[in-house]
Amino acid sequence: MTTAPALARTRTMPVWARAVLELLLILALWVFYSLARLLADTSLQPALDRANDLLHVEDLLGISWELQLNQVFTDHRVVGLIGSYWYASLHYVVTAAVLVWLWRLGADRYGPARRALVIGTLLGLAAYLVMPTAPPRFISGYVDVLSLHAADGWWGADASAPRGLGGLTNELAAFPSLHAGWSLWVALALQVYATRKSVRVLGWLYAVGTAIVIVGTGNHWVIDALVGWLVILVGWVAAQALGRALDRRAPREDSPVTE
Repeated sequence: MTTAPALARTRTMPVWARAVLELLLILALWVFYSLARLLADTSLQPALDRANDLLHVEDLLGISWELQLNQVFTDHRVVGLIGSYWYASLHYVVTAAVLVWLWRLGADRYGPARRALVIGTLLGLAAYLVMPTAPPRFISGYVDVLSLHAADGWWGADASAPRGLGGLTNELAAFPSLHAGWSLWVALALQVYATRKSVRVLGWLYAVGTAIVIVGTGNHWVIDALVGWLVILVGWVAAQALGRALDRRAPREDSPVTE
């Protein structure tokens, strides 16, 4: 009997092919994200009732800070304008930049983090379908800050959708906030994988800043942000558990084969 290296090692996919595959997967997730928002029930009254129920829960918990924050973003033009650009752009730009950074670090970092983002996003989409909820700007007393500054940006009066494309967004997809969730994902990824403390701190400042912006602009309730964070935390834990399970099932390359 002789001992030989592992037979028929799986040929690794070229880097360019893996990159194209990842882009296709992310595009598919974005399409599913958009379709899920559009397929959700658009009946306004039930969505308003759910929003009022959430506000009642916040009152009981002492976290109903929407009106005060919305007033700050409304009264101060610079704050409102910065918040509008933050809400309309950073959600996509920062998340994409961190995904690219993780890709460059290697599959052992990119894979688990991307898996967590997908799981958390799917949980958020499921909530959109099950319980469409109106944002604060749909309720009297709150100001739609992005609409207030629509002439200064590329968005129209329909949430953060580009001008003229408002019909492609579901404005009742407020609970939970994936703006908040994705920003927490960025903070977690930087906390785990970044080597510089300043970068990790920036990640947490971005997550907190996004939570303030989405509430201050009238697009989400405080509880939307908290549950948005929760779905990403669940996604992160589930992704880690799934990764460990896959590692246990994968054959070890250095296992000897006897003949």
